[in-house]
Amino acid sequence: MDYKQEFIQFMVRSGVLTFGDFTAKSGRKTPYFINTGNYKTGAQAARLGEFYAKCLMEHIPGHIDALFGPAYKGIPLAVATAVALANHHEKDVNYCFNRKEAKDHGEGGTMVGYKLQDGDKVVIIEDVITAGTAMRESLPLLAAAAKGVEVVGVIISVDRTERGKGDKSAIQEMKEKFGIPVYPIVTAREIIDALYNVEVDGKVYIDDAMKAKMEAYLEQYGVKGE
Repeated sequence: MDYKQEFIQFMVRSGVLTFGDFTAKSGRKTPYFINTGNYKTGAQAARLGEFYAKCLMEHIPGHIDALFGPAYKGIPLAVATAVALANHHEKDVNYCFNRKEAKDHGEGGTMVGYKLQDGDKVVIIEDVITAGTAMRESLPLLAAAAKGVEVVGVIISVDRTERGKGDKSAIQEMKEKFGIPVYPIVTAREIIDALYNVEVDGKVYIDDAMKAKMEAYLEQYGVKGE
């Protein structure tokens, strides 16, 4: 079993990937839902970091200076990924994250952890990109922290491959507007392929009916070329 399949089953077992009838923030009725806020144990954090680290090493194997985790969900993800890179890939990478509110005492500022240097290569670690809000807020913070900071990629857990308000997904918009590649550990299509008629701890989560619902959803809201 490759790490993508392992990750999908891990999300199911963690109660992060669920199936049924949900209403997304966009108002769309969706047959599946991903809530990364359901990760809550040390063991889960350790495994999660390993999956992110494997995805990073597959797509961005060269030198990077720091991982940046946008507050709040990105903070534990960046830390867990840094730990996994050190423990499993002999790659000791700095990490940093932002405060939502600037600190006006002590050392001050909005950034915590590694102090970015001019010309640093940075990878942003995020959970999912829906509207791209966190990304749009992160880039000015990184640009203000040091001169010539280069974001060489973004690692996320799942690409739902859905259109935003226009014809493109938030990920496609990120690539076009900022020239930054986004690498998901898995995509919606890979979730279907990995779980269709496959038992996880004795239960089939995607049977014929659920597969039909998910494919109809992607047909209606999915983007082309992802």
